Amino acid sequence: MSETTPDVEALKAKLKKTWNSGDYGTVAKYLESSAEEFLARIPIDSAERVLDVACGSGQAAIPLAKSGAEVTGVDIAPQSLQQARVRAKAEGLDIQFDEGDAEVLPYEDASFDLVISLIGAMFAPRPERVAQELVRVCRPGGRIVMANWTLEGFIGLFLKMVGKHVPPPPMPSPLLWGDETTVRERLSEGIADLQTIKRIYPFRYPFPPSEVVEHYREYYGPVTRAFSALDAAGQKALSDDLEKLWTEHNLATDGTTYVEAEILEVVAVRG
Repeated sequence: MSETTPDVEALKAKLKKTWNSGDYGTVAKYLESSAEEFLARIPIDSAERVLDVACGSGQAAIPLAKSGAEVTGVDIAPQSLQQARVRAKAEGLDIQFDEGDAEVLPYEDASFDLVISLIGAMFAPRPERVAQELVRVCRPGGRIVMANWTLEGFIGLFLKMVGKHVPPPPMPSPLLWGDETTVRERLSEGIADLQTIKRIYPFRYPFPPSEVVEHYREYYGPVTRAFSALDAAGQKALSDDLEKLWTEHNLATDGTTYVEAEILEVVAVRG
């Protein structure tokens, strides 16, 4: 599964640069409560070996390790991995964080009891290879658990809005991982059981939508890169559109921002 081409390598290099820009640790900080709500729905045995694929700055890996599991995190972005290592050390947690590609995971077959990806592996450019790798490194009887943004949910609208101003990379839409039919096709081999359910994944910010847009512009790699690709007029147009989107979906009335995004929660059992 390691076959590649110069075009694929160039795309991967561009994606790595995108995710290594900004400051994902700051983005993740405001999503920690929603991540914990997601993880609370996953029963974890303290003896389980867990792999967090596209682990970012550790928003899933760290609470999983606190539960007693033996956790390994893998991500393509060195900056996020360094943030994760610093956080883990500060909390006295022994977590292995590796730089690696979700399409070619650097682990032996059947190495993990639980393979999890919290809004991460969905952004790799070749989803069929990601699916194969998630299954390969999971032991028979083990679980593969994902949380993926949906096409029709708020983040789907958010990413489409960014894409209206700056064309997305030439790859399948990451949002297809939020479509149940597509997920069942991708995880059709080697899976004994697969359950999906749509859930709300709240976004909570102690500031108004206008500041949320600036937050993403400064810290969220894909948005940071999108703004940097535009001239001043284009940047203003993108900023205005994003502020309008966040404002229209904001359920808070006290000057803060509360938006209910939607995820597809996927739980597959390895055959």
